Amino acid sequence: MARRAARRSSLLAVVAALLATPAFADTGIAVVLNQAKIVKIARPADTIVIGNPAIADAAVQDATTIVLTGKGFGVTNIVVLDKEGSPIVDEQVIVSRHDPLSVRIYRRSHVQTLSCTPYCESSYKGDAERTSENEMNGGQ
Repeated sequence: MARRAARRSSLLAVVAALLATPAFADTGIAVVLNQAKIVKIARPADTIVIGNPAIADAAVQDATTIVLTGKGFGVTNIVVLDKEGSPIVDEQVIVSRHDPLSVRIYRRSHVQTLSCTPYCESSYKGDAERTSENEMNGGQ
């Protein structure tokens, strides 16, 4: 009886680990901060809703093309509905920094972000990133 319970819990752990791997995880739509990403949809859109417009923005290019722009770090969602109100897209939007081309320098409690493309210079920061870094720096 104890062996059966141990096997069952081991099997559940393996299944949970497999579902957590990137191949099985629903990752959503990844967008880089201060960059745009084109999203093609299957049917013409009538309504587009962004959960948190401080994180991402959506603009309609044409009836089946949406342009998502990363405005601040974080996760939000996008819901696209057709004329009948049926969902076409209901996905998470993950806005993050493009790590290979940027560097963060930590000097005690002060954080500085540099864009290194190809030379390192202070990068442009939107309101959301300035607020985030100000909070990380303790309001300095």
